[in-house]
This record gives sequence, structure tokens and C-alpha cells, in this order.
Amino acid sequence: MYSKRPYTIQEQIQQLKTRGLEINDSDNAEHYLSQISYYRLAGYWWPMQADKEQHIFKPNSRFLDVIALYNFDRELRLLIFDVVEKIEISLRTKLIYHLSHEFDPWWFQDSNIFINTSELIRTLSTLDEEIERSKDIFIKEHKKKHKDDLRFPPAWKALELTSFGTLSKLYGNLKNTVRSKDTIAQEFGTVNHTFLPSWLQSIAQIRNYCAHHSRLWNKNLPGKPKLLSKPPNAWIADVPKEHELPHLYIHLCCMKYLLNIVQPENHFGSRLQNLLTAYPNVDPHALGIKENWQSELLWA
Repeated sequence: MYSKRPYTIQEQIQQLKTRGLEINDSDNAEHYLSQISYYRLAGYWWPMQADKEQHIFKPNSRFLDVIALYNFDRELRLLIFDVVEKIEISLRTKLIYHLSHEFDPWWFQDSNIFINTSELIRTLSTLDEEIERSKDIFIKEHKKKHKDDLRFPPAWKALELTSFGTLSKLYGNLKNTVRSKDTIAQEFGTVNHTFLPSWLQSIAQIRNYCAHHSRLWNKNLPGKPKLLSKPPNAWIADVPKEHELPHLYIHLCCMKYLLNIVQPENHFGSRLQNLLTAYPNVDPHALGIKENWQSELLWA
């Protein structure tokens, strides 16, 4: 039976010191621990521990470095969130445009064009909740003007309210015979419907980590993007091996590849490099970043 009692902040600091973490008065540990929970910070000091059972720290482990890692991770999430926003808006635009023209403005309710009907029902349920919660004027006006129309608002209204995760599920669940599925993949430079769904799924997962302020540094990610053997646009020569795919780097590469289509004159690479330079204590290998990443054609 779990029997640990809650520790005061002073007790937390003393425990960390006893276990070997260097904490000085100037580190302002009491302030940080009153603003950032002990277990949120634990994800950043975990690799510093030599004994994971007894939680004993390696020599020269410093609370100052824990906070630096935390701040780096926070800024990394903000950078990624900015990139994902551009990809999300582009995906939404392409889905609305191509499928509304191939079928009709209510294509997302047509079970005949989707692989998994049960998944579509769950997706539409989520979308319905988002529409019901919406305070947007265009939704209120639509409901007022078309109150006898029991369908969802058309795609160009309804899908403006939904999340990147829902958009990626809609795209991935489209039947492979749907012409727009290939068209969208081609416009993103991913050739056909075979590859893009896994890219969007992994980016959606990372976007959710960012939205919920979860740690990305030194984290094994669940999604594995399916990689093209011969991408039509600039890519990386040093492709991560299978065991490296859970690391963040390959996901960053996929984002950069899509961003180069959405916003060709972007500064993702230089912003990432500036962030790494600003935090020299951060080991890029913990993110899976290759030593020669800046010289890759994708990032040039």
C-alpha cells in the first residue's frame, strides 16, 4: 500500500541535496519548486541519477542545470507549436478545398468515403462537441439562419473549429480510392497516401504534448513516421535508424519538410540552432539530433 506523505518544499530540497544534487542559495530552488511541481522537474533530473532505485545523483549534478533543461524544453515546445500551427492551417485548407470539390461540403459526414465507420462516428462526436461549445459569430449566425438544417455546418465552417488531431484522423481514415487523399499528399511532397497519415499522426501527438506542456526533451515518442525512400524535395542523407525513430529529431525533420512546402522562406533551422546555442548544457543527442544536422540539405 502506498504510504508516502506529502513533503514540504524545504523537505523536497533537503531530500535532493541528500541524494547528491547540488543546490546553492543563489539557485532559488524554493521559488522554482513552489511554481513547478517536484515530479514535473523530476523528468529533467532523472538522467542525472546514477542509481535510479535509490535516486542517487551522479557527481557534479546541479539544480541549476535542471532548470536550464526545463527552460530549454519550454522554449522548444513554443518553437514547435509555431511550426505545427502553419502545417495545421495548411492541412485544414487542403482538406476543405479538395474534398468539398470532389464530393460536397458535407463530405466529412459521408461514411462511404471512409475506411473505419466507428472511428468516423467518434470523430464526428468530437466535432459536434466543438461546434456546440463554439462562441464564434459565423457558427452562431449559421445556426440562426439554417436552424431547420440538421446537418453539420459545411466543411469550410465546421472544420475551422476542429483540432489538428481530428484533421489528421479524418485524412488518415479516408479510403485510398479517394482522389483528394493522393492530391493532398502530393501537394505536401509526400508522393501519395502511403506516407502522410503517419507523419500527421506523429505531429498531432507532439502538438498535444506541446499544448499540455509535457516534456519533449529526452522523451521516447510513440509515433513512428513512415519514411519515403526517395523524397521529391530536400531531405536528410543521415536518416535515423529504426531504434532512433522514437527520438524527436526525425519528427522535427518531417515538420521541416512539410514547412518547406507551406512556408518556403522559413527560419525553423536557424531558430532551432539559436535555441541549442542559448543552452549549451543541453545534449542534442538526447533529442536524437545528428552532429551534422545543419549541413543537411533539408535544414540548409
